[in-house]
Amino acid sequence: MTTKGKIAKVYINGRLIGFHEHPEKLTQDLIATRRSNGFDPQVNVAFHKDTNELYINTDAGRVQRPVIVVENGKPSIKEEHLRKVSEGKFSWQDLVKQGFIEYLDPEEEENALIAADEKSLTKEHTHMEINPIAILSLVTSMIPYVQHDMAGKALHGAKMFKQSLGISGINFNLRSDTEGYLLYYPQKSLVKTKTMSLLDLDKRPQTQNLVVAIIPYRIFNTLDALVLNKASIERGVGRSAYYRTYEGIQHRYPGGQTDKFERPNEETVGYLGEEPYKNVGEDGLVNIGQFVGDKEIVIGRTSPPRFLEEISEFGVVKEKRRDSSVSTRKGKPGVVDRVMITESDDGNKLAKIKIRSTMVPEVGDKFSSRHGQKGVVGAIIPEADLPFTADGVKPDLIINPHSIPSRMTMGHLLEMLGGKVSSLKGDEIDGTPFSSLGKEELMHMLKEKGLRHDGKETFYDGVTGERITGEVFIGVIAYRRLFHMVAHKMQARARGPVQILTRQPTEGKEKEGGLRFGEMEGETLVGHGAAMLLQEKFIEDSDRAVELVCEKCGVIGVHDQIRNRKYCPLCDSSRVYPVEMSYGFKLMLDELKALGIFPKIVIGDKA
Repeated sequence: MTTKGKIAKVYINGRLIGFHEHPEKLTQDLIATRRSNGFDPQVNVAFHKDTNELYINTDAGRVQRPVIVVENGKPSIKEEHLRKVSEGKFSWQDLVKQGFIEYLDPEEEENALIAADEKSLTKEHTHMEINPIAILSLVTSMIPYVQHDMAGKALHGAKMFKQSLGISGINFNLRSDTEGYLLYYPQKSLVKTKTMSLLDLDKRPQTQNLVVAIIPYRIFNTLDALVLNKASIERGVGRSAYYRTYEGIQHRYPGGQTDKFERPNEETVGYLGEEPYKNVGEDGLVNIGQFVGDKEIVIGRTSPPRFLEEISEFGVVKEKRRDSSVSTRKGKPGVVDRVMITESDDGNKLAKIKIRSTMVPEVGDKFSSRHGQKGVVGAIIPEADLPFTADGVKPDLIINPHSIPSRMTMGHLLEMLGGKVSSLKGDEIDGTPFSSLGKEELMHMLKEKGLRHDGKETFYDGVTGERITGEVFIGVIAYRRLFHMVAHKMQARARGPVQILTRQPTEGKEKEGGLRFGEMEGETLVGHGAAMLLQEKFIEDSDRAVELVCEKCGVIGVHDQIRNRKYCPLCDSSRVYPVEMSYGFKLMLDELKALGIFPKIVIGDKA
């Protein structure tokens, strides 16, 4: 309650516009006026008791959501209104204008008590959800039984919707995106939500329904790893295509010179030899269906020289063209899927080459259910060695039992039950959050079909044929293959390019860079007392340099190669001695000098 006589501040869009003695009454009056269509329904009013401030928001960009108005514990929408809506006499806008439904923004929502459904309404409630699923976002509401999952894992599962492979669009063969993925055999989910139907997700699915068993399998599915059935992969589980488009433009230069699509010859500056150009025709382009390996040329192109060449002995300027061909990226070989020749915005000839690689699941690839239960393939096991049920059913995928209790993804288990029921019934199961088919109903349906109601079954070891002690939970659940593939991440380097400035190895897979051995990694070696390994990683494998240091001045000395003389640039002393250091340290000394700081290195004999 407001303190008597204390005047409240009134703000519109964050700007103080005045004061009012009865802010609560003003709030109620404004809301009543809005509900009777007195002003725009998108205006929001919120009174903060703690700060005694009234906020009125009309600005753009606010996130609002519709809820049903509740008066005296009863929803304002009655049966007759719903009947009029179904008959087409009432539209959504009519419901909003007449004050049955109102839009709340986060600020006004702070003062509202919203009931999930009619059963949970009390006198204190101010609003009711149109449908409890509206609490969730579009993506989160596509997770079946998400109300049984821990919030963090539901968010995790929702985030991975964007990483899953599927059909991005049925015109994928005409598109020339820089990167693209296509799942070969997508299946619509057996356990669905209403949101998936609204979005027509069945027309462009991104999952495959797999038989999943929850059991440890000979250390291969420790922690988050999972075991895949080799025969399932051969039948098409997770098989996908990766598309990469390379483009080259015939640039025009001042003076009338242009690039040219052609196969470079021996006279071209930067010619790489016969081998890299073996796929390229006379027009400089590869043929459709041609296989191209790593770092092989797909567009042969020559450019005019950067500078005017010297006049040859015959008095004619002979142009020595340079090679500017386009090659495939490292670790991304494939088959030429499409060759397109067109024009760029400025009228130059443009060639686009689309490369297709078939990505068969391998050890290290990532899979995930819709409940945030992600994992990498730890092993691909022949079907004969996998555990099997009394009916001879072998799982496509095996996950670790420890991944369920700590993450509290009960929705994952319910979806497995639902998928099992769906497979037996031949019908889709509704897993819509807050209005899904319950656990008891699923169990009853399983029992009717002659299976155990709890989803567990007796298993036999595929290697020894012995019965496995205890029962194993097995079901059918929609799994997604994610675009994080080990083939695109694998990187190795022995010796390679270095940066010009620091003389340290380059970074990044594309530049054949090294892996960063950072501060924290260095600290672990210090903690283990591995001094020589620290020296090796930070100096020898990185930017080891031997510099001359003046004993008197402590500055870096000079080695005059021509006169074969070593001296100090400050005092001209010849008492300079070689010191092993990181080139990065020498660079830092130079940068300190540039700032006007004079660093000295004190050297002496080893004790």
